Amino acid sequence: MVVLTEEIRKLRSSRMTSNAAWMMLGQGVSVVLQAVYFAILARLLGPANYGVYAGAFAFTNIASQYSTLGAGTVFMRYVAGRRAEFAVYWGNIVVLTLVIGSLLVVALGVAGHYLLNPASASIVVLAAISNCLFFQFCSEMGRVFQTFEKMRFTAMINMLTNFMRTATAGAMMFTLHRATAYQWAVASTAVSFVAACIAIGCITYYFGPPRILPLMFPKHSGEGLGYAFAGSTSSAYNDLDKAMLSHYGMNLANGIYSLAYRVIDVATIPILAIREAAMPRLFERGRMGTGAMGQLSRALLSRAVPLGAALSLGAFLVAPILPRVAGHNFSESVLALRWLAIIPLFRSIHQMAGSALTGFGMQRYRTTSQLIAAALNFILNLYLIPRHGWLGAAWSSIATDGMLGALNLALLRRVQLRAAR
Repeated sequence: MVVLTEEIRKLRSSRMTSNAAWMMLGQGVSVVLQAVYFAILARLLGPANYGVYAGAFAFTNIASQYSTLGAGTVFMRYVAGRRAEFAVYWGNIVVLTLVIGSLLVVALGVAGHYLLNPASASIVVLAAISNCLFFQFCSEMGRVFQTFEKMRFTAMINMLTNFMRTATAGAMMFTLHRATAYQWAVASTAVSFVAACIAIGCITYYFGPPRILPLMFPKHSGEGLGYAFAGSTSSAYNDLDKAMLSHYGMNLANGIYSLAYRVIDVATIPILAIREAAMPRLFERGRMGTGAMGQLSRALLSRAVPLGAALSLGAFLVAPILPRVAGHNFSESVLALRWLAIIPLFRSIHQMAGSALTGFGMQRYRTTSQLIAAALNFILNLYLIPRHGWLGAAWSSIATDGMLGALNLALLRRVQLRAAR
């Protein structure tokens, strides 16, 4: 126990802290690139077309977590510290992404014409290809490097991807001045394809090619599906509001709200960097016992929560800048961002507490809490959006993230008390 305590005290100088620093550096550069990218894209599309694209993107993103059936998290759990297992688990990711992702593209293309407004439905297949295939390969590449605690490679690929998107948006702005949601969907899909090719090339170069083992999927199907379900519930409570704004044909309101929500997503990046750097260690501590996990989870929360509070304050204060960088048509996004500004604080709590539950091997608890959050979000949006538009979506998001933070903390405390008996 003394050794474990000393290790926690040295958290700043550990590899986990180094990885978090790499992620924050990479994400810091990405924040700047994304700020430029969002400003250009907002001016390129305008609020209505931005809302059309956001609706299709959010709709496909809800289901995209099932593209890999949780194979990335399974990879991390069973390959961390066991590099010899790399090839078969990476092969599992590749096969599942290609097969399941392709099926989802077809299913979402059909469902989109019934659930979205016609404008968003016209680009839903492109959004699905980008989200369910290309983006998933980039995301799983990040998990591979994350598993081996080589976060600098993940950071570099993220920076390259964001640079490519920014450059593409800038080129379209320079040549077209204005673009439709369809034109941007085509360009965005092309950029995602190039990024996916780079990601697969990096994995093959550093670790080797995949090995296809047919029995791998049945062996981990139940566990992987649980991880995928947890990811889909997370996407649901983050993206249902935009998909429902699209369903009700509120494209202008969706554009205003989605831009503000994007700022919140960017503001949360440092929290997610800490989480991603910590996940391999959380799995290791989970195998070592309650004491090790408890100390690490408390250390993470003690650092993430003050950071979340600072990020929330920063989001509130920078809100008036939005119309200056995105265009005067987005003036309502100021109010939307100020309503949403509390969310980074809530996310700092539920992301760290939820990740600790996963590390404890209690993913079912985290999945249950996220399912409750998704159900609450849907019910609130169903009532609030038709009556209050984007403001109702903002109220629903605040309630959902706040409730999830409280619930994950309560569940983590329960698991710790039970394990200590």
